[in-house]
Amino acid sequence: MKYTRIYADPGGESHFEDVEIEMKDAPYNTGAISEMFAARGVMFRVSPDYFVDWHHAPRRQFVVNVTGTLEVTVSDGTTRSFGPGTVLLAEDLSGKGHRSRGIGGGERISLFIPLAD
Repeated sequence: MKYTRIYADPGGESHFEDVEIEMKDAPYNTGAISEMFAARGVMFRVSPDYFVDWHHAPRRQFVVNVTGTLEVTVSDGTTRSFGPGTVLLAEDLSGKGHRSRGIGGGERISLFIPLAD
């Protein structure tokens, strides 16, 4: 399993990085499970199609797409789409930031999981 990370390099450019999550056998023969990530809580978000120009992540947080599609552009010029079931770690707290927009003409449901400091 993996997630995509948005981060800023020392020069302020934002980039994507695909991160593989280390998994181990889950109890009771129920598949695989990762170590726990320390989090501060969970926020539920419902949003229509939208566009937000260059901005930073407000905090280090996982964004889990439940329905709909999110398109993100980082300052190195790369654009990626994130559909249902994808996980994004937004941690570009400085630098040029990223653009985001909901696409597909429908409501998007997502979970925001701020990470502990």
